[in-house]
Amino acid sequence: MVLPLEFEDKMKQLLGTEYSLFRDSYEKQRAYGLRINYLKEKGAKEGIRQDVISMFQMEPVPWAKDGYYYREECRPGRHPYHYAGLYYIQEPSAMAVAALLDPKPGERVLDLCAAPGGKSSHIASMMMGEGFLLSNEIHPARGKILSQNMERMGAGNVVVSNEDSGKLAKEFPEFFHKIVVDAPCSGEGMFRKDETARKEWSPDHVTLCAKRQLEILDNGARMLQPGGRLVYSTCTFSPEENEQTIESFLESHEDFYVEQQDSVPDGLSQGRPEWSKNENLQLKNTFRIWPHLAEGEGHFLAVLRKKDCEGKKSVRQEEKGIIKEKAILKGLKELLEQICPEAKELLNRKNYIQFGYQIYLLPEDMGTIKGMKILRPGLHLGSIKKNRIEPAHGLAMYLDETKAAKVCRLSLEEAKAYLRGESIQKPGEKGWTLMTLEGCSLGWAKQSGTILKNHYPKGLRIMGFQSQEG
Repeated sequence: MVLPLEFEDKMKQLLGTEYSLFRDSYEKQRAYGLRINYLKEKGAKEGIRQDVISMFQMEPVPWAKDGYYYREECRPGRHPYHYAGLYYIQEPSAMAVAALLDPKPGERVLDLCAAPGGKSSHIASMMMGEGFLLSNEIHPARGKILSQNMERMGAGNVVVSNEDSGKLAKEFPEFFHKIVVDAPCSGEGMFRKDETARKEWSPDHVTLCAKRQLEILDNGARMLQPGGRLVYSTCTFSPEENEQTIESFLESHEDFYVEQQDSVPDGLSQGRPEWSKNENLQLKNTFRIWPHLAEGEGHFLAVLRKKDCEGKKSVRQEEKGIIKEKAILKGLKELLEQICPEAKELLNRKNYIQFGYQIYLLPEDMGTIKGMKILRPGLHLGSIKKNRIEPAHGLAMYLDETKAAKVCRLSLEEAKAYLRGESIQKPGEKGWTLMTLEGCSLGWAKQSGTILKNHYPKGLRIMGFQSQEG
């Protein structure tokens, strides 16, 4: 593999005698990984995780309890389980971010640079559907992909926004318990898998990224509650974007410190304090994943803690005038009672919101969305038609068999046919039916006689079963 010459010279200086091992790693096959999604696993058949492990001949990723390595030839992205959201195909090193963040059910969490959704879906899985996650992406096209991925994973407590970090900092002062800043970087750690990153790299790009990272990190710090945790990460090797960015941040934020971990997760290397400029800081508690020392691409991580001092700890204003038309609200509640009577957490809520012709359930902690660029304001419940409300695909992906009134359990081949957009011939009661595979929801169909008319979204229908990592 051809690497930029200036990059090679830089890495030789940084790694010294270790450089040859580092360089050799670029001639080896990279690691492939997927992460089991608890939000889908909890409603699936017992033992489904072990089935997936056996099917794709997987081995555990040491720093992520739900993460696994798989062999490239197994191609799990071609299986209907992928489209059911049972797992997320994710580069193994990236799984360390949420593992170090350690989000808990009921917390308020921000993923500031979230697309395409690997880290956000990991956070949502660990939160077990409780609390509030704001997943933000500044680029609209990438934000759309993020939104689709969060829907596929069945995450109902997530708002997807399309904002600049500075705007968010004004909206959410000292609001979140935990924050991820997976900062845009020069991508050196992805050279083995990303030719574009290799071609676009330059020393000037590294400098530009470092400046931008510090600005994003500063805005993220403004949104963290006193006592809160922030994980900063990049997929690059440059100390300018890693240790030195953290160092610059700490010099201007006396209320933050690098949190010491009780134990170093297997496979993670301790940071190198000699790469910092300020000898007094000695950043010993930062982490790196090296491609020649672990099965994963290059990654840097630092866990920052905000001192638990007197703080504002803000609360968002409640959204007002959520659904004004009583007929729409009545129709929505009748639909929910009909198709998912056991989903008590969706019934009798006050924070339903109409977004054009779409109806969503806004997470309670989000509060107002006025003045914000929102791509997905929570769980998509339904679409307003001429004289009715139809259930949304997002609602199907959120539900499991225990909460739906009508369920059709598909075989593997029937699931493939359903994902292609074909109707399924099976007897059943008239009405909206949740289509599932081994307990994992795939989408809606509407029973009429012995035919289940396919309502899988046309834009998602597939002839093959290929996917992309994120």
